[in-house]
Amino acid sequence: MTQDSIPPGEILRTAHQQLSVYKTVVLRQGMVTDVQKSEIGFTISIDDSETVGSKKIIFATGVTDILPEIDGFSDCWGKTIIHCPYCHGYEFRGKKTGLMASGERALHMAGLIKNLTEDLTIFTHGDGFTNEEVAVLQKQGVEVIDDPIMVVDHKQGQINQVTLRSGKALHLEALYAGLPFRQHSDIPAKLGCAMDEAGYLMVDPFQKTTVDHAFACGDNTTMFRSIANAVAAGNKAGAVANMELVHSNNRKRTQEQ
Repeated sequence: MTQDSIPPGEILRTAHQQLSVYKTVVLRQGMVTDVQKSEIGFTISIDDSETVGSKKIIFATGVTDILPEIDGFSDCWGKTIIHCPYCHGYEFRGKKTGLMASGERALHMAGLIKNLTEDLTIFTHGDGFTNEEVAVLQKQGVEVIDDPIMVVDHKQGQINQVTLRSGKALHLEALYAGLPFRQHSDIPAKLGCAMDEAGYLMVDPFQKTTVDHAFACGDNTTMFRSIANAVAAGNKAGAVANMELVHSNNRKRTQEQ
């Protein structure tokens, strides 16, 4: 809520503007190239030319979708080629829609998408369904095509049609794609942060990774990709990191006394 249809860049600019009034916050522009454990916590290398010490670290590094090598696909990604019916479904309700996925993921998403449009075609890219699964989909009025998509015809990211390997062209207005992903940064893994079978950083209910004093939040930890979820996880990670710092400082002052 309150961020509907606002471009990510604008949200980021607003965040930086609001943070600028806090004298304890320093915004740094630079590429973090390495993080190493140190006596105080961590040593963070920036642009291979500067290091910063830190007692705690929070990874809010996100993930990178691995796009298929289909002509026109990347131009439409995030516009009319979309990943989630909860994120984009309302805007594309009632449209002639495709789904590029297979197996259980395709069955799961098909059920959600059918709630938004009656015109759905699944493109399996050769990874077909069982006969029983095809029968269920056909009863739901879902067409299944194994012939892979080779070209996405579009105008400034707006899909017009897809062309299959056979040369057949099909008109579409929206295409959902269940894509693989990778961690946007490999630094957490190099530091020793464990990942689950799906490729997400493992965190506990307080957003702590498997490395002491290292936290993670946002898309790098969960399949629920939304600003609301990322903000909530970041809020929790920041609060817990701050609490631990305060308790550590209090213990240090008590020992000194």
